[in-house]
Amino acid sequence: MLSGVDRRYRHFKRYQQIARVLFKYGFSEIADRLSLAARFRLGRKHRRPGEEAKRVSYSVRFRMALEELGPTFIKLGQVLSMRTFLIPPELASELSKLQDEVSPAPFEEIREVVERELDRPLSSCFREFSEKPVGSASLAQVHPAVTKEGGEVVVKVQRPGVEEVVRVDLEILMDLARLVERYIPESHQYDPTGVVRELAKTTRRELNFRNEVRNIELFSRNFSDFDGVYVPKVYPELSSTRVLTLERIRGIKISDLEALRAAGIDFKALALTGARAVLKQIFEDGFFHADPHPGNLFVLDGGAIAPVDFGMMGRLDDQMREELADVAFYVLQMDIGGLVRTLLRLGMLPEDADLRSFGMDLSDFVDRYYGLSLGRIDLKEVLQEGYELIHRYGLRVQPNWMLLGRAMGTYEEVGRMLDPDFDLLPMARPYVQRLIQRRFGLRRGLRELVGVADSIRKLVQTLPSDLERVFGKAAKGELGIELRHRGLERLISEVDRASNRLAFALVIAALVVGSALVLQLDKGPFMFGYPAFGVLGFLFAGVLGIWLVVAILRSGRM
Repeated sequence: MLSGVDRRYRHFKRYQQIARVLFKYGFSEIADRLSLAARFRLGRKHRRPGEEAKRVSYSVRFRMALEELGPTFIKLGQVLSMRTFLIPPELASELSKLQDEVSPAPFEEIREVVERELDRPLSSCFREFSEKPVGSASLAQVHPAVTKEGGEVVVKVQRPGVEEVVRVDLEILMDLARLVERYIPESHQYDPTGVVRELAKTTRRELNFRNEVRNIELFSRNFSDFDGVYVPKVYPELSSTRVLTLERIRGIKISDLEALRAAGIDFKALALTGARAVLKQIFEDGFFHADPHPGNLFVLDGGAIAPVDFGMMGRLDDQMREELADVAFYVLQMDIGGLVRTLLRLGMLPEDADLRSFGMDLSDFVDRYYGLSLGRIDLKEVLQEGYELIHRYGLRVQPNWMLLGRAMGTYEEVGRMLDPDFDLLPMARPYVQRLIQRRFGLRRGLRELVGVADSIRKLVQTLPSDLERVFGKAAKGELGIELRHRGLERLISEVDRASNRLAFALVIAALVVGSALVLQLDKGPFMFGYPAFGVLGFLFAGVLGIWLVVAILRSGRM
């Protein structure tokens, strides 16, 4: 595995580009704290902020920088935008506007990918295949086509070479995340390496289109007996790792209210169908569409909802669904004490948190918004207060919970667009009650009792040998305690840098003094009429001195 230094050497040009973009959009403080200018040899002309940095806000500049840096950084922004309560709401809102639109790849390259992946000529796969894509993003582009049997489909084709670009960028991002955690201690609450790991997992999953095939097939099975939701047919025989063929949906975007009204669609019934579908995914299936924004939801004749783009899905196992039911139950019952205890048990609340103060602040937060119609709630204000509450008490939220929060929040907005009186939370009550009732069923109780008995049996079997190992190490003096300091990384780095420069300066001083003594000896060989070793010593000291001064100036720290 390559070290951070090896990666920086291999991808030097890309690192330079990233550093230039940071300076261009006015993020010089971050770049300086990471010493990017010194690490990647950026001169002063590349460290000046561009005109964009002077005209727009921090959030807009951050979005523009990610868009300029390409597909992996756009995906990073999308992952961050899901962490609504962990980043400032203004930034989350701006990141949701990220534009992932690029010029399409030449059709010959697309044809080559399709034929290589499906292992046959394009003409033997499709009766028709449009050379012009209907959508072109940084990872893939979509072409309309007609199958040999006459079915209208869309074919999603991965852009050539994108895997290598993403792989390099993920390596760089992980290296930068570690630098951020090392030199910017206050970043720990945002978990930079955790964000990049989540990004890597999400992006690699999206790059393998077979995952999306499996997602569609599972989603289709879950909704096989559900009226009001239509899942597009997938063609596994015309799909592969880099090619995905789906039934083409001919419907109306759920956000096109005029077209829906002209088609005679009942808005309230449509919002209710969507709510039932969302709650079923979360509380019954544990498998939900994580990005149900209006562009991914179509309405068919008769009012059925047809979701598209199954690349980003969330999963909740039985335990997580029960945890969610606990949280929802205490919110619905307005039991703040129970909610605080649940958050503490789930590890979302630090053990050293001031539970009394947190309970009072949480109660105040819930009291102000509970029971209000969406029309009377300022979503931006709610997000800002939630963000402040989470950071004040250091709450930790699992990625799947963030996906869930985004999905529910997005659909709440869609429902509100269709019906101003729409409110998703009260509709969740029967689902929560069923989950809680199931927990206390006889069959469930017996199964858990058997599981507990088996765990006790295993513990009894392994406990003697575990204790023997611990006492054996203690007797030999091999039992140790590992202590780790936090927050001193930047100080240690600065002291290390200063000591290196001091040692370098002492070497130069020694060369100057030694060369002066040699010149006083007046013994050969000679150079320019002076002892050669003395002259060479002065020249070498001069070169090293200039090098040291340039390094200090380029680092931006005198």
